[in-house]
Amino acid sequence: MKRPTIHDVAAAAGVSRGTVSRVLNGDRYVSTAARLATERAIAETGYVVNRNARSLVTQRSGSVVMVLSEPHETIFEDPNDSTAIRTAIRRLAERDLSLVMMIAGDAGDRERVLRYVKGGHADGVLLLSTHAGDPLVDALDGLRIPAVSCGAVIGRENVIPFAACDERGGARQMTRYLVEQGRKKIAMITGPMDTPGGIQRLEGFTDVLGRKASKKLIEHGDWTRGSGESAMARLLERSPDLDAVFAASDVMASGALSTLRAAGRRVPEDVALGGFDDSAVAMSTHPALTTIRQPLAEIAEETVRILLDLIDGAEHVPSVTVPTQLIVRDSA
Repeated sequence: MKRPTIHDVAAAAGVSRGTVSRVLNGDRYVSTAARLATERAIAETGYVVNRNARSLVTQRSGSVVMVLSEPHETIFEDPNDSTAIRTAIRRLAERDLSLVMMIAGDAGDRERVLRYVKGGHADGVLLLSTHAGDPLVDALDGLRIPAVSCGAVIGRENVIPFAACDERGGARQMTRYLVEQGRKKIAMITGPMDTPGGIQRLEGFTDVLGRKASKKLIEHGDWTRGSGESAMARLLERSPDLDAVFAASDVMASGALSTLRAAGRRVPEDVALGGFDDSAVAMSTHPALTTIRQPLAEIAEETVRILLDLIDGAEHVPSVTVPTQLIVRDSA
């Protein structure tokens, strides 16, 4: 069967081809009767928009590229990523936009992303897990394509708008809670120190503890479970009498819990343990994690909203920071 065309829709609706075109392109200057007739005719004929043809007229590709700046071997280990992806797919679908996932874990990956964007295949870029000093950020800024980051890009906060949680404030909440529980020797497992979560959660920790936050009680991780396990082992070796640990993510906290259990330390009786994110991981551990809830879905929603505003022509859209919440469970 011949695929229905815009002429078939116009004939079925009893309107001009130009009217159908205006309806398809979201033109406000179409009467309600003509719009309803056109939409009914589209459904009856089974007409599907030819995206290539539309792109020639609108200069839009109809897609957004999400760039995940992590090594291939750690893709999707962070449960936060899946929430961001699901939310982005749903919100973009409401605007009939497709989401294209690309990985930018090394120089070759970044070059492929840039070729894709330079080729006009994306109307905007959504950055996920971007690290400080990533050359992709400056390259995208030079292309003048709408771009937004889920979480701030260190050093480029005024270049790339973002939506994020109050990283530092959330870390203060957790550290203060551990102090209030009577814990005297509190250690921390940070995230990577070229990410806002790594830097600002450590800052919140030191805000509360001051001089008690000694280097001896701080270890660095990379958001993975394995890094939480090894960081906890190093902390126990240096400070076997520690009585609390704040891990900067639930995933790393789950790794720390495994190491504590292997070392014969009871949680929370011997060592209190706190995480950050309130991801699905927090409820899957035994005991369940006391953690800091960052509203991941809301952050993702705000990230996509900012990007859509930029795609629609807004010259400046302010970044958004949302508050966190302490969630007390059984680990601390």
